[in-house]
Amino acid sequence: MTAALPPPAGSGQVVAAPEPQPGPEAQMEPARQAAHRGLDWLNLYVANIQTGFGPFIAVYLTSRGWTQTAIGVALSIGTVTAMASQVPAGALVDALRNKAVVAAVSVLAFTVSALMLALWPIQLFVYLAEVLHGFSSCTLGPAIAALSLGLAGNAALGGRLGRNARFASIGNGVGAALMGACGSFVSERAVFFLTAALTAPAFFALRPLRRYARLQPVAESPPHATGWRHWAVILDKRLLLFSLCAMLFTFANAPLLPLAAADLTSRVGHLASLLIGACIVLPQVLVALGSPLVGRLADSHGRKWILALGCAMLPLRGMLFAYVSNPWAVLATQLLDGVAAACFGIMVPLITSDVAGRSGHYNLALGTVGFAVTTGGEPAAYLVEKHFARFLEGRDPFEYETIWDQMYFASQYYGR
Repeated sequence: MTAALPPPAGSGQVVAAPEPQPGPEAQMEPARQAAHRGLDWLNLYVANIQTGFGPFIAVYLTSRGWTQTAIGVALSIGTVTAMASQVPAGALVDALRNKAVVAAVSVLAFTVSALMLALWPIQLFVYLAEVLHGFSSCTLGPAIAALSLGLAGNAALGGRLGRNARFASIGNGVGAALMGACGSFVSERAVFFLTAALTAPAFFALRPLRRYARLQPVAESPPHATGWRHWAVILDKRLLLFSLCAMLFTFANAPLLPLAAADLTSRVGHLASLLIGACIVLPQVLVALGSPLVGRLADSHGRKWILALGCAMLPLRGMLFAYVSNPWAVLATQLLDGVAAACFGIMVPLITSDVAGRSGHYNLALGTVGFAVTTGGEPAAYLVEKHFARFLEGRDPFEYETIWDQMYFASQYYGR
């Protein structure tokens, strides 16, 4: 095909300027936007699915004739699996290049777990379902964080994590409503069939992410399979200090709402369930509304003051719980938990990315922080519920010396 010749000079013919062709950046923009939307929907559907593995398991197994001891053993197996799998699962996600495949396999494991619970509610399959769900949760979280990092880059990661938190909070609320309605109007078993069905749209949400599943920041030095490289990431002083901070935060935060709920039950009686439900839902609404703003502020103004704000909400909330007695004031105080959740939910993967995002072992570092978070919350809730609640509920906070002595002697069983 011959190229068209320009018109002769002086012919008076006007030649239109050639239309500019979109460059590679402009051509990729629609695909990137579709990937962002896919990640939004993935977070929402994963939150829906995870709601099905919450308290509905205890309700379902009770209806199947399980004793409270047997239910406690089954749930403990899932909890211990999740705690022990944090670091190995992070290392596994680092080793696998395609993070979308990791996410898809994790969602498929959720499908299998839900169907095992629905079809075979006997000990062997319930235990297997808990183990499978616990490990898959530990691979899916880092995979979503890695997809977010590859899609948004470190400079815009805060905004992307804010969107993740918003859609996860919406998914938690929608999932709780769907599962509750299903359990009430259909059957407890139908909850797990619904959970398995909700994994199907999660697979479709992953389709636009395939192009970005391998995009990761260039490592400062090539990652090696040798053990010393992994230990260099885990033993980074910055990561250890942040892990300690996260562990102490969750250790103090986990028992606060159960203590407030017990106090509400003793004060308002029949309204307690409604107020406790509101104490759970309203912070999620605040997280959904405020997380994108928190993420953008972290990108533009830095991480330290947002982390400090999240940490400051904990002692303020504890102090207000100790002194307020009006049930609606307790509900308003619980909104501070939404501020803390928005700050910490974004800061954990974001600060981990700052520390280890270019090491080639981002998910290993994220698993290390996740291990600290899980080991902080579960023991604290157990200790307060089983040993310390009787010394704290309904007590005057000014009697702190007596309360401290009683708690000290009650904890001697665990040694010094």
